[in-house]
Amino acid sequence: MQPIALRRPFFVVNPKSYLYGEELRALARKTDELCERYGFQSLFTAQLIDLAWVAENCPHLIPCAQNMESLKPGRGMGHILPEALAAAGVRATFLNHAENPMTVGELARTIKRAREVGILTCVCADSVDEARAIAELHPDIMTCELNELIGTGKIAGPDYIRASTEAVKSVSPDTMVLQAAGISSGQDVYDAIIYGGDATGGTSGIVAADDPFAVLEEMFASLDRVRSDLAKEA
Repeated sequence: MQPIALRRPFFVVNPKSYLYGEELRALARKTDELCERYGFQSLFTAQLIDLAWVAENCPHLIPCAQNMESLKPGRGMGHILPEALAAAGVRATFLNHAENPMTVGELARTIKRAREVGILTCVCADSVDEARAIAELHPDIMTCELNELIGTGKIAGPDYIRASTEAVKSVSPDTMVLQAAGISSGQDVYDAIIYGGDATGGTSGIVAADDPFAVLEEMFASLDRVRSDLAKEA
């Protein structure tokens, strides 16, 4: 299976373990609707048991696992097999999130396995130096987010966004950079892209909001606005 070609800017909705079942499906349907309306790509993460449903029912989303391993078919009770994800319609996976870190060796092996089955890798890094080092593995997407800002509703400043993006691109120019952590408003989405990110997205800023659908609408509208402003500058 050939991996999906990503277009800048794109969006990530990452409910983590906040949502599952019907609540997760409702958010996936809404995100799928917005992707169709605006013409954006969106990675949408879900619990493993919900991913096949997302793949089957939300054609405008990129179903994304929250983790994967370098396991090969055979023994491996309790681990996450890349081929099984691909067969279920999963097209991307997060790796090395602050809440589920990986060793460098396992990260390298898992990125290699993901390439073999056509799954995009979205690898997380905290500092600028860590982002530069992980970029040597040439992931499809590098998620640059300061761990201290995860879930706070406060995004990184323009200096960090620019420096981390430049660090990744200097090593792996084709790697897309996702600027995340603390994204909770349309203005946050706009700033993350205008300061240099290829993508942005949210978790608690969406799922913990009083009206998650309204926040998601606001974020997609801001993504559309920044796309228009960047086109004018080009």
